[in-house]
Amino acid sequence: MDVRDDLMEHVPRLRRYARALINNRDLADDLVQDTLERALGRTGMFQPGTDLRAWLFTIMHNVFANQARKASARAIHVAVDDDSVHESEFAVPPAQTRSLEMRDLDYALQRLPMEQREVVLLVGLEEMSYADVALALNIPIGTVMSRLSRGRERLRALMAGSQPGAKLKVVR
Repeated sequence: MDVRDDLMEHVPRLRRYARALINNRDLADDLVQDTLERALGRTGMFQPGTDLRAWLFTIMHNVFANQARKASARAIHVAVDDDSVHESEFAVPPAQTRSLEMRDLDYALQRLPMEQREVVLLVGLEEMSYADVALALNIPIGTVMSRLSRGRERLRALMAGSQPGAKLKVVR
């Protein structure tokens, strides 16, 4: 059994776990890459007949713990009673506002014409390039740019409440 050949079947599970662990797609993908890099460099340490999946998750856990330790060592620690730091720097924005903003954004997105919504979501949410969006939707790249521009402008107006028919709830 060659460990290198069997690693690929575990990548989806590693990615799913890393994303749940970190909740940031880019950092999770970096964690998976670091895990695979370490596993490939240490294939001689894997004992045939044991669970490869468990071995990989152990490596991932250790890589994650090391990264977290390094990050906390780099973090600036400030005492709560330090008079040189103003109280407002410790404030955390309330979660309710964020939830309401997301609801309003979803409402506004649903009010966009389908052609604009598709482009806004593919570029903004899926982070696709204009060229990829043009290929996916089978439209010219100029059309992608104009739909995106009009869609973003309408979205701004809807979120600001200045678009006719934009009856978003006001957060006070």
